Amino acid sequence: MAEEGYFKQIGKSFTSLWEGLKVTAPHFFKFGKSRQHRGIDEDEYFSDADKAVTIQYPMERIPLPDNGRYRLHMEGEDCIACDKCARICPVDCITIESFKATEDLGYTSDGSRKRLELPVFDIDMAKCCYCGLCTTVCPTECLTMTKVYDYSEFNRDNFIYHFGMLSPEEEAIKRAELEKTKTAKKPLGSGPKKPLLKTKPKA
Repeated sequence: MAEEGYFKQIGKSFTSLWEGLKVTAPHFFKFGKSRQHRGIDEDEYFSDADKAVTIQYPMERIPLPDNGRYRLHMEGEDCIACDKCARICPVDCITIESFKATEDLGYTSDGSRKRLELPVFDIDMAKCCYCGLCTTVCPTECLTMTKVYDYSEFNRDNFIYHFGMLSPEEEAIKRAELEKTKTAKKPLGSGPKKPLLKTKPKA
């Protein structure tokens, strides 16, 4: 097959360019002025037949659905440390550590009794696959997916979000109190058993 001439290739380039301009040019002239007086927060911005096809991100943002799956958030006051979210997570991005409370922790917003201290509740969003399973199994609905989606970081460690309810110092104090409680409640017969005295059989 013979190669096309130099000027013929230039002609094909202009033809291809013109085909593209026939699509984009009408949008440019039609929506150029309308965007000066219409905001993305208007209710009919995306339903209008003469809408613009681009937005000026990040000054303008597309409205997000309420059921969108984005960054996870946990309300510590409503968590009962049941560990269901960590067990169902397919990528193990949730880490939970808990121990029995020695005092009354009260109730969650849905009336569930809180019995466990929660020193560690970490979510590694760098591992998260946004499946939403953890929010589905949460009995108190304290774990939700928010509308925050643009949270890039320079350090991967910053993707680990800490929702624990105790500082390391508070955790140490409460664990010591738990050990004291266990020791005080130890039954009397739990110590070392004395050897039984052998009795002589009766004649």
